[in-house]
Amino acid sequence: MFVRLSSALFVTTLLVACGDTPSSSSEGSLASAPGQFVEQTETDRLNVWLDEQYEQQLDFSPQTRSVLGDKTDYDQLNEVTLEAQQRRLDWQRQSVATMRSEFEYQALNEDGKLSFDMWKYALEQTEAAYPYRNYGYIFGRGGPHASLPSFMISFHRVDDESDLEAYLARLEQIDLVFGDLLDLSKEQAAAGIRQPRFNYEFALEEISRVTTGVPFNSDDSSPNSPIWTDFKGKVDQLVNAAKLDEQAAQTYLMRAQHILSGEVLAAYEELRAWLEQDMVFAADQAQGVWALPDGENYYNQRLARMTTLDLSADEIHRIGLREVDRLLSEMESVKEQTGFQGTLQEFFVFVREDEQFYFPNTDEGRQEYLEVNNEYLNFIFDRLPEYFGRLPKAPLVVRRVEAFREQPGAAQHYRQGAPDGSRPGVFYSHMSDMSTLAKWQIEDIAYHEGNPGHHMQISIQQELTEIPRFRTQYRTTAYTEGWGLYSEWLAKEMGGFQDPYSDFGRLAGEIWRAVRLVVDTGIHAKRWSEEQAVQYFLDNSPIPEGAVRSEVKRYFSNPGQATAYKIGMLNFQQARNRAETALGQSFDVRTFHDLVLGAGAVPMPMMHARVERWIEGQLAASTAGSQAAL
Repeated sequence: MFVRLSSALFVTTLLVACGDTPSSSSEGSLASAPGQFVEQTETDRLNVWLDEQYEQQLDFSPQTRSVLGDKTDYDQLNEVTLEAQQRRLDWQRQSVATMRSEFEYQALNEDGKLSFDMWKYALEQTEAAYPYRNYGYIFGRGGPHASLPSFMISFHRVDDESDLEAYLARLEQIDLVFGDLLDLSKEQAAAGIRQPRFNYEFALEEISRVTTGVPFNSDDSSPNSPIWTDFKGKVDQLVNAAKLDEQAAQTYLMRAQHILSGEVLAAYEELRAWLEQDMVFAADQAQGVWALPDGENYYNQRLARMTTLDLSADEIHRIGLREVDRLLSEMESVKEQTGFQGTLQEFFVFVREDEQFYFPNTDEGRQEYLEVNNEYLNFIFDRLPEYFGRLPKAPLVVRRVEAFREQPGAAQHYRQGAPDGSRPGVFYSHMSDMSTLAKWQIEDIAYHEGNPGHHMQISIQQELTEIPRFRTQYRTTAYTEGWGLYSEWLAKEMGGFQDPYSDFGRLAGEIWRAVRLVVDTGIHAKRWSEEQAVQYFLDNSPIPEGAVRSEVKRYFSNPGQATAYKIGMLNFQQARNRAETALGQSFDVRTFHDLVLGAGAVPMPMMHARVERWIEGQLAASTAGSQAAL
């Protein structure tokens, strides 16, 4: 799972790159060599203009700039009000209107048309989501109460004293951001939009973890809170580098302590009080978004956004049922390879519960788990050149999730690195309960989150230089998560999963995503209960029950998102099968992969169209070559 860290309600189409802005000259020529000029094409003009527009768009999100290493507005947090959302939408509308009027679509080359279409597509997605701009559950699991501290820890780099000032300025704004989001939460509640009760409980637990310890507690014997540990560590780094003297360091620590124990703690306490008060009005049993005002249309919008396709809930449900049946048959075959005597359901229980499949719930067990992940990632890395011409430059590390946001059984996930390589990509794992991390799952998840999955795809996208900057950061869930699941399947072809239990884990990972199609639509369109969803999951996969229950809660909280994985994978497989069938012996898998990764995370219809154009070009070149040989 790929996680983009941002404040709640931030427009997902606003994406970030960093680095110097290219020349924005509107003249009709570009310098190609001293004393020589080449006439700009329409695509050249569009690319320059889009980079200018993208730089303007970044002004709406200082946090997004920071994620990618840009320190512009480093002392600011995102504005999260509905009025801010309206201003962003108005800007997008004007930008697309200007693009339509100033550029001739038919004069663009194919890549220029793709950029034009994607800039327009981003607006269309924002427009479609706008009626539901205050539907997303705000202070649930992983909400801003947890993501803001995580943002400061992970992305606010401190290189000099000015960065400490910016850090403090951002801490001083946390209460304002929480206040705005709390107002939105109250508006939601008044409109009958409430998250499941367990989301309130998640949030309250996370708030306790964030605000436990110094400086939030007056008892000096308490452990340091995560945010205090981070700030103190960054101050110490400057002192050790001789960039800050001890007296100045103590002043910064006192200022941070005052802010955290003052307005920041007060904001958390206000939020805690409201959550406890409002939780009593949540439904006793979790309900899908069908229970919300206009819930059916909201869910349809979410499905379209997540899959980038026009698929109904019923269609997705049927695809899921069909894929579950197919994968159960394949799992039966792998089960026989292990020599297990019993039914597939009994095998599920065996691999789910037998102690041999889990590391001990100790620090030594967690370290061994990380080492095994790295072994698999090193193995597959050596084989990448056989299947890809373009390889990522960014480093990858595997880490345990920070304690204050760690949850037993929660999904492992990837967080992107910086485009300039100053921060590595990170594959995070929740390791508080090792009984949720089966050994037979390790290889499969490592390939999904690392290489050739999220780390490879996202790093390559960020490193592209031949496309407008916004496309290096644009994400569609079906593409990003579909590629991750396709990578699990591809890794088998690359020589992975030699152990039958690991291969069973690969199938378990795929059926997990097929089950999601059934369960997500079951919850939100067919009114399944939480227990009904859990039981279907347990009946059709070997995933540990703790992980299953955590997963199902996630589907209630983030409608439609879980459908993107399998739908995206199927589309990558369909595109590859189409190319293999059409090109026959001339099909080259390295070229195919470079093609689909070389455009960024485009919507599925645009990916298919790009592959079709490539096929046509390959066939035309082959025909021309044959005729020339006659």
